[in-house]
Amino acid sequence: MNTPKNGLTYAQAGVDIDAGDALVEAIKPLAKSTARPGADASLGGFGGLFDLKAAGFKDPLLVAGTDGVGTKLKVAIESGIHDTVGIDLVAMSVNDIVVQGAEPLLFLDYFATGKLEVAMATDVVKGIAEGCRKAGCALVGGETAEMPGMYARGDYDLAGFAIGAVERDQVLPRRDMAVGDVVLGLTSSGVHSNGFSLVRRIVAESGLSYESPAPFAKGEALGRALLAPTRIYVKSALALIRQGDVKGFAHITGGGLTENAPRVVPDDFDIEIDLGAWPLPPLFQWLARSGGVDEREMLRTFNCGIGMIAIVPADKADDAIAILTAAGEHVYAIGKLIAGNGEPTVRYRGRTSL
Repeated sequence: MNTPKNGLTYAQAGVDIDAGDALVEAIKPLAKSTARPGADASLGGFGGLFDLKAAGFKDPLLVAGTDGVGTKLKVAIESGIHDTVGIDLVAMSVNDIVVQGAEPLLFLDYFATGKLEVAMATDVVKGIAEGCRKAGCALVGGETAEMPGMYARGDYDLAGFAIGAVERDQVLPRRDMAVGDVVLGLTSSGVHSNGFSLVRRIVAESGLSYESPAPFAKGEALGRALLAPTRIYVKSALALIRQGDVKGFAHITGGGLTENAPRVVPDDFDIEIDLGAWPLPPLFQWLARSGGVDEREMLRTFNCGIGMIAIVPADKADDAIAILTAAGEHVYAIGKLIAGNGEPTVRYRGRTSL
């Protein structure tokens, strides 16, 4: 084979194959740590296999979800903290599929950057592996794309893909919801992974840096406090599905309670939410006051302290709270289903502590 004079290499064009190989070797044990029945979580093949029979399913439906972390990544990049956004990546997809009754089984990630920095990328994948362990799903593969000219040096983007399964007769939400069913709120761990364009604007206008002390979290830097990873509700939600009586869940993401709660409720029902039923975390008080954000805008942008809701029969609410609490959640009865008139909506009563 003839070699052209002054021939260019892929590395000279900005793509380092050796760095990609080094990353794969670094993350193989991380993926292996997520092995579960049905998948050995080994890397290196062109696709990931999963054995539904080995996982104990008899008549399953597959449920798939995909999401990213949004502009929370800018906070991670500017703070130099990369070990938590991988948890966010997993959480955003697995929380979306468990609300349909599905057990997350496997996960794949997509990591894109301008210049691959192996140590930084390894930190990101450490978070992904931790998220998979928390969710009980296997990290079976992914893609690392080094794209010079597409991303500035130091920037990166993430996408995640989760696949789960649910027995055909256990799909949520159920259609037998009734007036008086209780809405339970499972508390969040912070902003989670939505609304960060507004968060970043508020931080910029406050004059603070991500290294500044967080006004709402004593002893923590602002960047680290804002990067608190999205709570993964999989194990507690599955505990309620298997041990209790639940009619539906909603993952409270972009759009807040206002937009997400009605997504699981049949027509001709509304959801009445008591805004005084749970304590508003100081983080959200700070965002509202520093940004001059009014209550309604807060409720349709952020989770405001409630990251997941469960809808249960009124006579099973105490049992459901006990199951979720035993699984590690902080739970409040925040509302109920009421008669509506067509498309479901949220009706708020009371006030938050803004």
